[in-house]
Amino acid sequence: MAKITIKLRDDLVKEIDHMVDGIKIKNRSHAIEVILSRLLHAKKVEKAIILAGGKGTRMRPFTYEVPKPMIPVKGKPLLQYIIELLRKYEVRDIILSTGYMGNKIKEYFGNGSKFGVDINYIEEKHEMGTAGSLNLMRNLLNGTFLMFNGDILANIDLHDLIAFHRENDALATIALTPVKDPSRFGVVRLRGNKILEFIEKPKATVRSKLINAGVYVLEPKVIDYIPEGKAMMETDVFPKLAKKGKLYGYPFDGQWFDTGTHEAYERAIKEWNGIK
Repeated sequence: MAKITIKLRDDLVKEIDHMVDGIKIKNRSHAIEVILSRLLHAKKVEKAIILAGGKGTRMRPFTYEVPKPMIPVKGKPLLQYIIELLRKYEVRDIILSTGYMGNKIKEYFGNGSKFGVDINYIEEKHEMGTAGSLNLMRNLLNGTFLMFNGDILANIDLHDLIAFHRENDALATIALTPVKDPSRFGVVRLRGNKILEFIEKPKATVRSKLINAGVYVLEPKVIDYIPEGKAMMETDVFPKLAKKGKLYGYPFDGQWFDTGTHEAYERAIKEWNGIK
């Protein structure tokens, strides 16, 4: 590891010192290394996929009229907040995988220029699941990319997530968020940063409260693990990667909301603070 000496303005030193917590950021030198790593690694990730093709049956009657990613929270569709998060972290090349009522998504977002991004669309002729649609994009993915479930609200530091992925030489990294009651989601079991397994309907004796937040950093090689037809990342792909020791978990504590039920949606409307 190389050793260098630099001079910084006093105001920059103060900002760096604010980052040091003695746990995640150990000292000034570590803080500077983290900042540079985030900037340099993040610039290498330019593309994101948003899965927006599901029918959202649990959110009926809303989804009789609009696709689930277009359900509004505080005046904006769920999908718009994901796009705002990507734009904030300079990821502007976005592929939207659409299916059910995909025309309504296209009508609203168009080519993305209105929102400061470039949007292309992949249309699922039939439901492909959270993994199957990636087979349709194989020729479009030639580098590390981000992927989002299109029905979540997450305020996450994407630069830090990408740096974490790079530092661990991961094939796939799942953002993990803590919840009070994980029984509806299932939890992950970690050893260090590695995901060992997924535990569905965990018993009270399971200590983990971390669940899949629906935000991923992936390498194109992940597509080799996806079977043809409808396939799910959660059941058909991630368990395979975990067995090979190439699946990592990134815990974060920013705001996160699942909108899979009417109760969760109501909570999101009340508490979501948006992307700032």
